Amino acid sequence: MLRTTAFNTVLLFITVLLANIASAEIYRWVDQNGKAHFSDKKPQHKQVNTVNVNQTNTYQNVELKPLGPSSVSTSRKRNKGVVMYSAEWCGYCKVARNYFQSKDIPFKEYDIEKSQKGRDDFNKLGGGGVPLILVGKKRMSGFSQQRFDNLYYRKK
Repeated sequence: MLRTTAFNTVLLFITVLLANIASAEIYRWVDQNGKAHFSDKKPQHKQVNTVNVNQTNTYQNVELKPLGPSSVSTSRKRNKGVVMYSAEWCGYCKVARNYFQSKDIPFKEYDIEKSQKGRDDFNKLGGGGVPLILVGKKRMSGFSQQRFDNLYYRKK
């Protein structure tokens, strides 16, 4: 019983307080420099105008369509070219290729044993081993899905 009375008292207090706030007036006045001011408190010794505030615009039955995975991820894909230097016999190259295809990640692949351009670029990059993957200006030797995702999906 005591809890209910205390709760009702607090609820009544909040209701009165909110009603007071909702009915607060807005005052407008112009200072000696011609600058307009607005306040919820009426300034003393100033000529003021009461501002009528219209009801806030609200919208009903708004339909929001999700962006979908294509809009964000596609823009990132366009900004980050993926190039993979590979070899036919390389198991990690096959894993990387399958991953890129499964995620619709566009990539350019050069087989360093079949492509002269691929071999030349691979050597200019210091080669080492395959796969050698470039994500924009970032380089990754070998392939790990987590490391690739960190490079590819990293925020700018």
